[in-house]
Amino acid sequence: MSYPLDLQQLAQQIKQWGRELGFQQVGICDTDLSAEEPKLQAWLEKQYHGEMDWMARHGMMRARPHELLPGTLRVISVRMNYLPAKAAFASTLKNPQLGYVSRYALGRDYHKVLRNRLKRLGEMIQAHCGELNFRPFVDSAPILERSIAAKAGLGWTGKHSLILNREAGSWFFLGELLIDLPLPIDKPQEEQCGRCVACITICPTSAIVEPYVVDARRCISYLTIELEGAIPEEFRPLIGNRIYGCDDCQLICPWNRYGQLTDEEDFSPRAVLHAPELIDLFKWDEAKFLRVTEGSAIRRIGHLRWLRNVAVALGNAPYSMEIMETLRSRLGEHSMLDEHIDWSISQQQQKRSENAVEVQLAQQKRLVRVIEKGLPRDA
Repeated sequence: MSYPLDLQQLAQQIKQWGRELGFQQVGICDTDLSAEEPKLQAWLEKQYHGEMDWMARHGMMRARPHELLPGTLRVISVRMNYLPAKAAFASTLKNPQLGYVSRYALGRDYHKVLRNRLKRLGEMIQAHCGELNFRPFVDSAPILERSIAAKAGLGWTGKHSLILNREAGSWFFLGELLIDLPLPIDKPQEEQCGRCVACITICPTSAIVEPYVVDARRCISYLTIELEGAIPEEFRPLIGNRIYGCDDCQLICPWNRYGQLTDEEDFSPRAVLHAPELIDLFKWDEAKFLRVTEGSAIRRIGHLRWLRNVAVALGNAPYSMEIMETLRSRLGEHSMLDEHIDWSISQQQQKRSENAVEVQLAQQKRLVRVIEKGLPRDA
């Protein structure tokens, strides 16, 4: 391919097109991720990927974008904000009767949104150049998207392993466009986490085992989304009311005070998922689950795992007879679900016993106060 174009000018034009397509930032890097290979290998050897066999299946290809599209010379990395207005983080997390869905999943499936925009960006470059091989990716291939984003200057890797940006925090999606043009590359940003370990400290399950390293087997996002079988019992009480993903490490991050709201209608929260009653969610049949989650990233876990997650959250809620009855109503539907229902019922029974003891102690304390004051006992 000949290059009669001014590649520097074309790179600027690509970034402008990207902004017009709704990306908040566009960066460009080469395909050399060899520095990431030892880290990836060590992570895999420690089995931190859990049941995500696809992480190990492709080996070091994840650090070699040029193997995904032969002839690739550059990777265009993009980010798109997804934080909705009135995200209601605290009000939902603090109410154990509500189900908390990670805020990235409240709207339309981001994979489709970003991939379509990236494809259009590739077509615009292709039309401008007359010839171009390109391929868009959004979590759809073995590629180290965060390492690429950092190398392309979109931000730096935080200690929670997510990409952080000075102007936007971490509330954004990433996508990549592989191309065979030798465009000028952008400079990486310097890490600016300093001594802060807030994300490590706040993690409910201690999944961030050391700075920049996450043991997925302990991560609530993995447990509620990627894990297909039973959630280990040790983690169930720690999950709280998080029924799909977890945002804690982002919520605590000081850089997210600069988080930017999205203006994408596709990412607007679906009301039925924004702050839903757990009891209502557990009553959904599969038809309703599929209807409500149509076009949503949530649909990928299926109805059974959805019920599994909600069952755990119900077990973590304060005791109520309605919860007990709701849990029992689905016994016998599936052995894996039964296991979680039984656990949740036992949690509810324990809370009922504790409540009874607390009431009895309160009555005894009141009786003592009454006697001490010399008042009639029915006063």
